[in-house]
Amino acid sequence: MCLRKSPLVFQRLMPMSSMRQGIYSILKNDCIAKGIYKMVLEGDTSAITASGQFVNIKLDGRYLRRPISINDWDETTITLLYKVVGGGTEQMSKMLIGDKLDILVGLGNGFSLDAMMQNPLLVGGGIGLAPLFALCKLIVVKRKIQPVVVIGAATKQELFCVDEFKNLGAKVVISTDDGSEGTRGFVTDAIKSSEISCDYFYTCGPMPMMRALNTCLDASINGQFSLEERMGCGFGACVGCSIETRKGVQRVCKDGPIFMREEVIW
Repeated sequence: MCLRKSPLVFQRLMPMSSMRQGIYSILKNDCIAKGIYKMVLEGDTSAITASGQFVNIKLDGRYLRRPISINDWDETTITLLYKVVGGGTEQMSKMLIGDKLDILVGLGNGFSLDAMMQNPLLVGGGIGLAPLFALCKLIVVKRKIQPVVVIGAATKQELFCVDEFKNLGAKVVISTDDGSEGTRGFVTDAIKSSEISCDYFYTCGPMPMMRALNTCLDASINGQFSLEERMGCGFGACVGCSIETRKGVQRVCKDGPIFMREEVIW
């Protein structure tokens, strides 16, 4: 189990960069698992400063933009992973190579790598795994550490990015609700059965999963949660995604989506 204590930390999360609006061209939009799509966009990525940030996509006929976590990026492209769960994401899944999208880029505060850690644990549930890939890459490249990545999915058919994490050198542990791959049960079951030790953690996924993870891990272990709320503007103006934290009311889109463990009220 994750019972190793973590040194005390550090600073607030990465500051949010200047938001930019641009037109991006679709280079790829493929189904990579059951209901999961990978979209690669070409355009200006200079506003992206940290893993864990997100974009907000304008869709024809939709009043509100769709917030999607950034899976990866380089000098000219942004990779997004999204799950078809409603009309907006279904509309995205039908878009073709060459189609253009109006996107707000560089939104939110990203994960911080400032913590003192030797055995980081990354835990992703469902599509919440998406932003952890760029984070894992940065940990491997910048901190010279191979983290443990625990991936949770409902069934084997919904798993994605497993080989990509392994290719980075991470140890990958899988759980599925139906036992079709890896440990049968939840990510917390996989952590316990694999006797994973850690001194810091990062997580993104459904709130029940992250709440269970918070209970599973020793209170002395610090970490960061990527939270999700329904958003209007995506950059803090409408305050529609405000939540109560131990530091008062904060906006998930601007003050988050990444929050320190000691900030979150479960």
